[in-house]
Amino acid sequence: MAEFSGFSPDFFEFFQQLQANNNKEWFEENKARFKQDVQQPLVRFIEAMAPELMKVSPYFVADPRLNGGSIFRIYRDTRFSKDKTPYKTHAAAQFRHQQYKNVHTPGFYVHLATDEIFFGGGIWMPESQELLKIRERIRDKPSAWEKVLADKKLKKVHGGVTGDGLTRPPKGFDADAPHIEDIKRKSFFAMTQCPVDAAMEKDFHKQVAAGFAAAGPLVEFLCGAMNVQY
Repeated sequence: MAEFSGFSPDFFEFFQQLQANNNKEWFEENKARFKQDVQQPLVRFIEAMAPELMKVSPYFVADPRLNGGSIFRIYRDTRFSKDKTPYKTHAAAQFRHQQYKNVHTPGFYVHLATDEIFFGGGIWMPESQELLKIRERIRDKPSAWEKVLADKKLKKVHGGVTGDGLTRPPKGFDADAPHIEDIKRKSFFAMTQCPVDAAMEKDFHKQVAAGFAAAGPLVEFLCGAMNVQY
């Protein structure tokens, strides 16, 4: 397979048209386009990310398989959603820690849509046990958490740590505890946006890897909470 040289306009054109034709009939008629213009470039991107990711941390995996690998499936889970459109109108990939198999784990993420590109690292909606470990580590190691928040590269590239949170302190945590607003979070991210044109550049994978490295202090802290290596 050819080397990654950036995502082509055809990649984004597919999703632009899918937004206007989000149904099974159109998708089946354009499945060959999907494989050629979307899946193949994503595979090349993941393969190009592998050596770059190794420089960030050797414990995260760039898996180019279309099923069970780093690339998210295009099919939406509509079971509990009012929106019954069957397909996602963006592409995405997650580079997970080798110790974990699901999306609710420490990792790095890339989101590719027609109107926004963003990437970085963190954890999305961890399960209750893991979330408690993160909250307890913030409480018990405030200086280590302050080091994450103060990291110059993380702040410059990502603007800090974000993520939705509770309105009240979680059970067992004092309302006046240091960093209570961070303890209340349900997800922890360090993400940056870039223009869609940037994804078409041949060194886009290196730009993404630099964003991952900048988010490294947060991901390292999360890994420490879960007692896995970074």
